[in-house]
Amino acid sequence: MSGKFVRASKYRHVFGQAAKRELQYENIKVTNNAWDSNLIKTNGKFISVNWNSSGGGAFSVIPIEEVGKSPEQIPLFRGHTAHVLDTDFDPFNQRRLASGSDDSKIGIWDIPEDYSFHNYLDSNGDPKDIKPVKMLAGHSRKVGHVLYHPLAQDILASSSLDYTVKIWNVETGEVLFTLKHPDMVTSMSFSYNGAHLATVARDKKLRVWDVRKGEVVSEGTAHAGAKNQRVVWLGNSDRLATTGFSKLSDRQIGIWDAFHLENGDLGGFYTVDQSSGILMPFYDDSNKILYLAGKGDGNIRYYEFQNDELFELSEYQSTVAQRGFAVVPKYLVNIKENEVLRGFKTVVDQRIEPISFYVPRKSEEFQEDIYPDAPSDKPALTAEEWVSGKEVDGPILVSMKDVFDGCAPSFHAAEKSTLEVKEEKKEEPKKEEPKKEEPKKEEPQKKSPSPSASKESGTLSDRLGSDNSVGKLLQKASDLDTVNNTEDPAKDTSGWDDEDDKPRSPEPVVISKEPIKKQAEPVVKRPEEEPKQEPTSIATDRTEKTTDPVKPSEESKKTTPTPSSTAPPASTPAAKTASGGAKSMGLKQSVEKLSSLVLDLEQVVEKLTKANLDKDERLEALEKSMQQLLDKKN
Repeated sequence: MSGKFVRASKYRHVFGQAAKRELQYENIKVTNNAWDSNLIKTNGKFISVNWNSSGGGAFSVIPIEEVGKSPEQIPLFRGHTAHVLDTDFDPFNQRRLASGSDDSKIGIWDIPEDYSFHNYLDSNGDPKDIKPVKMLAGHSRKVGHVLYHPLAQDILASSSLDYTVKIWNVETGEVLFTLKHPDMVTSMSFSYNGAHLATVARDKKLRVWDVRKGEVVSEGTAHAGAKNQRVVWLGNSDRLATTGFSKLSDRQIGIWDAFHLENGDLGGFYTVDQSSGILMPFYDDSNKILYLAGKGDGNIRYYEFQNDELFELSEYQSTVAQRGFAVVPKYLVNIKENEVLRGFKTVVDQRIEPISFYVPRKSEEFQEDIYPDAPSDKPALTAEEWVSGKEVDGPILVSMKDVFDGCAPSFHAAEKSTLEVKEEKKEEPKKEEPKKEEPKKEEPQKKSPSPSASKESGTLSDRLGSDNSVGKLLQKASDLDTVNNTEDPAKDTSGWDDEDDKPRSPEPVVISKEPIKKQAEPVVKRPEEEPKQEPTSIATDRTEKTTDPVKPSEESKKTTPTPSSTAPPASTPAAKTASGGAKSMGLKQSVEKLSSLVLDLEQVVEKLTKANLDKDERLEALEKSMQQLLDKKN
């Protein structure tokens, strides 16, 4: 069978491209501290870098436009007495950011209006250091991660080695809520509406918190490996993605129902490879693409999230490793060049390299399908409103069309949406209802040969099960080419490129949208004229009813046109019937041939699935044996 299994997606050909060397940032001194954070952050206007400095902790801020080689002496943001471990920009104030440090403090910083990475000097020509606006004290041990709230102004989350996550009002310096964990939190992510916080800790547990109640609403065991894990909320949905390791140190991705974590991951873990570096996840909700940047390797993988599954799109490959990665807000990408994501990666701790991901399209018009409205820099809630319990459906969105046109942008509140998978699951039984009345018994057994797209398949079985449309095709043989092109493209999600059996041009069968109604329509019959003909039988037993004009059976009624299209009898009805019978026989033979091929493929898929299950059982047995040996040794 020469057909190709290709999943239909507008993002199949997304590609990454690094900026030219002259547009990169040279002579960067990234900290050599081994703490697990992203090391760099960006808000699209500035890049913050955990700097390798002497005399206590410091970090630097680089304006995006100041590319090239940095001077040996630069202005630093100093104020911590130990290493800076993480930073984060305020999403609603481009010149404010927070930092977490090994000294258990959180620094709040404002970038001066006249700030320059290359030329921020004092009267003696020496670089001027920037001091914090305030220092927040409340943790008893190092502050490993800081994260601003995506909707509410002046709300900041911080995780610490004291096993707590604290929620701060930055403006007042007050601790609003404390979320206590049994171990250190290694990653956290706010939900789309900002009401919940997902955390993953070193106890290998994934938790979702109702932040303002301080309660765990869902909890489950995440990856089994000992290394740190990461979590990211998948946009405007109730799904989470985690990255971690298996017991055998395979890098994995997991998809979870955020409010039913106890049920485990959805569909099993996705194994990426056996590298040792942590995968840093970044999710683009506008395009439903999950990007994974690996620590210690130079590759960036990206997957499309659909129907609770991840479908691998491609991979940006590089020979130079990265330790840090950051992504700019979506509303700042280059829309005119169809850029869907822009990021910055550290290169051997000495350079920062911009990388852009594009959807290859020739049109210079605004691409509305890949640029829906994106979260803006306007807060949806004040700190007081959020603390009081006020709910919104999501962030304030900005029109990407206005950004493309260069006019004054328009804003509107986000609307609550449900997962696409839930809508599709409700529609599936509706599609199958009329097929239960069809005589084909094989239809429920037919599946897409592509395991990765099994949830989206079904178009091929629909075609094979639509045998009741043969009569219609016989009456409209001259219009077959036109009919074949009228398939609903929305149903072509299984990715079939049916190129086999070229000679059988009339074989592709189109699903009759209302088969039962059309069979029940009144028809004009000529019972007195038909018995006059005595043609010889030219069809097999399977087509006897449709080729015998002496017996106007129900099958002949199905092939009779509607009253509006009925014409006087032709001069040679026997010849017409013979040609129609031959076409019907050819159609049925081709349908049966294609059906047998699909059934053969199904058997192959079942064998592969069984082999995969056997492999998993052997791995489990091997793990048990290894554990027993270790227990005996201990």
